[in-house]
Amino acid sequence: MVKRISIVLSLILLVPVFAYGEDIAGCIVCHNAMAGKIEYNGKVIDLNVDARRFEISVHGAFACTECHERFHENPHTPADNPVTPDVKKLSEEVAIKAKADPVALAACSKCHEDEYRDVLDSVHGRNVVKKGKADGALCLDCHGSAHYITKKNDKESPVNRWKVVETCGKCHGNEKLAKEYGIAKHVMNSYYESFHGKKYILGHKRAPTCVSCHGYHDIKSKDDPTSPVFGTNKIKTCGHCHKGANKKFVAAITHKDPGPIPHYAEKGLIILTMSVIAFTVLHVLLEAYSDIRDVLFRRRKEVEHEEGKGYSG
Repeated sequence: MVKRISIVLSLILLVPVFAYGEDIAGCIVCHNAMAGKIEYNGKVIDLNVDARRFEISVHGAFACTECHERFHENPHTPADNPVTPDVKKLSEEVAIKAKADPVALAACSKCHEDEYRDVLDSVHGRNVVKKGKADGALCLDCHGSAHYITKKNDKESPVNRWKVVETCGKCHGNEKLAKEYGIAKHVMNSYYESFHGKKYILGHKRAPTCVSCHGYHDIKSKDDPTSPVFGTNKIKTCGHCHKGANKKFVAAITHKDPGPIPHYAEKGLIILTMSVIAFTVLHVLLEAYSDIRDVLFRRRKEVEHEEGKGYSG
């Protein structure tokens, strides 16, 4: 009986595998059943791949070896296959970002050549390649695991318009990183408190997000002349939504700390506005109570008057 149950359970685990070609199935049969994490080269990594999630991802039809070029044999041996020269060179540059297979991370460039080039030339990519910083953002930091990437308009995608702000906030809302790189630590709060951020929170479909102003893969430092938020470049950037935007207009849009005076002035105006609304509502309620009380009082007098007439009659 136990043997039969074991066979049935094994077959259930293999069900997702049958949907794939032979190349993918050979990998999924093991990696779909891996539980927990292992230590590899001093790093804790998770080698499990959810077959069903991978199948519906944008990469679901690709052979695993399209990205994992080194691992063609099973069981795997270190560097058991030659790697495309361009990918090999790039893998060495981004190795600090890879937990287990830098070749797979570099392999994104095989299909997404333009995007990868933009990323490497961005403030995020330079931080990794030029400065050797592991906390610089590359493909997977924003898009998530390559095994589960969905279309950008998918509700589960971390780069869809309703999640991209949260995705950027993982780093830009981190006080430790803000201090290390001289980024304003309140940058996320300043967005959420802005007119743009409030529209975004309320679900406005055209509300600007981080990428609306800063760009996507080719994000540059605000001090870079090619950045869309550098100096007078902001006029063109803001002009996409605000026709006729000028230098004075764009000067008001910033993540800089406004200082204590504007901060407390804003809080004061909020308190004043809420107080006016509260007193207005209270006034209306008191007026309504007064009207209801008068109506009830008059009706009671009328009833007493009618009862008095009947008694005297």
